[in-house]
Amino acid sequence: MTTRASLHLHVFAPALTGDDGRPLAAVEGMERAVPGLRLAWRLSKAGRPIALPQRAAWLAETAAAGEFGLLCNGDESYPVTVSGRRESAIASPGGEPLLIVHAQLPQDEPVVAAAMDMLEYVAEGLRARWGVMAPGPMRQAIAAQTGPKSGGPERPPHGLPNLELPWNIRSPRVPRYLGWINYWSAAAAESIGFPDPSRDTELLARARRTESGGWVVSLTDAPLDLGKPAHLEALKWAYERFPEIGGRAEA
Repeated sequence: MTTRASLHLHVFAPALTGDDGRPLAAVEGMERAVPGLRLAWRLSKAGRPIALPQRAAWLAETAAAGEFGLLCNGDESYPVTVSGRRESAIASPGGEPLLIVHAQLPQDEPVVAAAMDMLEYVAEGLRARWGVMAPGPMRQAIAAQTGPKSGGPERPPHGLPNLELPWNIRSPRVPRYLGWINYWSAAAAESIGFPDPSRDTELLARARRTESGGWVVSLTDAPLDLGKPAHLEALKWAYERFPEIGGRAEA
């Protein structure tokens, strides 16, 4: 059986201190981006969808613990999921606790077409610092880039740079890594020096400003595939252009 390709959204936002409406805004942002998508089911312990007629109340209840539970679209043949977890201050850049929202969706034509909107709507709804949309294999490369590790290869794959561990990065505004599509808040964009009209012409052609003053920036037109030389070069160029990303300018 062929495994369906997937896209993963990761958004990093200030920590929840109770229900401030941001979890619901994130979920509604995903629904707004993909016509017909409805995330109104939770999963049982056995992994079966259970309808949530009072979704907003359920999200508010789970947000009291600083995170929110996993929601899905109720379709086991076409699974879409989203959840939010708390990352402690000791494990976070700048010693500031975070809310990390993760969504997983099939990498098909409708989702790819909506990916830029989805990242923007979710990130803006969460008042996020930064975020990415990335295909599954790219996430594996990011994990291999982040170190140091005990065991495993000494260098990341594909000639990509090493990235600092999160707690070694000085500020939560600094993105930890790059994705296929990247969301940078106004503060994050300032911290990495984007945009520079003299150097960012190609990126600006695939970028747009958000309502809050941030940016959504795609590195390639199609989902980034590290097996394609042009895509790999685009990713390497972006890491070279923004040495602050991943704490490399501080190392």
